[in-house]
Amino acid sequence: MDFTPTPLGGNYLISMNTFSDNRGWFSRYFSKERFDSIGHKAEWIQMNHSFNIRKGTIRGLHFQTGPAKEIKLVRCIAGALWDVVVDLRKDSPTYLQSFGQTLSAQNKIMMYVPEGVAHGFQTLTDDCELLYCHTAYYSKDFEGGLRYDDPVLGIQWPEPVSVISERDLSFALIDSKFKGIE
Repeated sequence: MDFTPTPLGGNYLISMNTFSDNRGWFSRYFSKERFDSIGHKAEWIQMNHSFNIRKGTIRGLHFQTGPAKEIKLVRCIAGALWDVVVDLRKDSPTYLQSFGQTLSAQNKIMMYVPEGVAHGFQTLTDDCELLYCHTAYYSKDFEGGLRYDDPVLGIQWPEPVSVISERDLSFALIDSKFKGIE
């Protein structure tokens, strides 16, 4: 696997090296040794699977704070999506900047999302599936979110929104009270 840094510090795109033959292909999803090379020491303790029926579905932008801060590893295993991260680390030179990348079953690119960074995505196909590895358990007490259409962020989503949860629509817009994540 190859790690490519994005403009947001600690955020990486991971290309999976595949080995093909007449049976199909093989690729390594995780290697402690390779992840050590980017300073990743945390243990993956939870894995989630997301299925999304309709093209244009948005999930996010989600994050956790305090003792529930987490690192995520995101991979699309069916279909395609536009994956977005937003830097919420208040002392970061890229505070409130975003980065997006197409992840698909075909391109096999994964997104490594560091602590203090919000994550969300929009499906580019029907029947889109993702796998997420997490370094912290989900905690309702420490969850947070940003509005997908917040003008401060100015994220350009590639498709019209077809489905979004009431919860994701209920997140407040960023204002002067928002101080980021320590």
